[in-house]
Amino acid sequence: MPLPRLTIYRHDSESRALITLAGEIDLETAPLVRETLKRCLRDGIRTVDIDLTPVSFCDCSGLNAFLEASQHTTTAGGALQLHYPPPTLARLVELTGSGFLLRGLPALQGPPPRREGIVAITPAQRPAPLHSAPHGPAPAITAATGGVL
Repeated sequence: MPLPRLTIYRHDSESRALITLAGEIDLETAPLVRETLKRCLRDGIRTVDIDLTPVSFCDCSGLNAFLEASQHTTTAGGALQLHYPPPTLARLVELTGSGFLLRGLPALQGPPPRREGIVAITPAQRPAPLHSAPHGPAPAITAATGGVL
């Protein structure tokens, strides 16, 4: 059996979770992303931060999983935010004009510092919230090589 092309780490802190995805998000692995994000809601998590630093590729299947999760999280009264998307995902968001569907879309930041290996992030390393009100659509963004979607 081949090794999975996507590794998922989850760290909970009360009603908040940090999900770190590592590898490739595509048609084969997007269902894992969907199920992980649905499980957060079932477990009572209402704020989900997704660290995409170690993701090397994300296609439209991944974008659809994030858009679906964002909608479900918002409906449940929570917020979902993507941090440091790979260039492929940033480009998909730009091409589809779907950025307004993802909450908390500030101007993209520079690339994150590179870490050796893949390590689950602790709450102390979690990026600070970039906005205080998760309600209402955010402005569209331009593609960049890193930052927050």
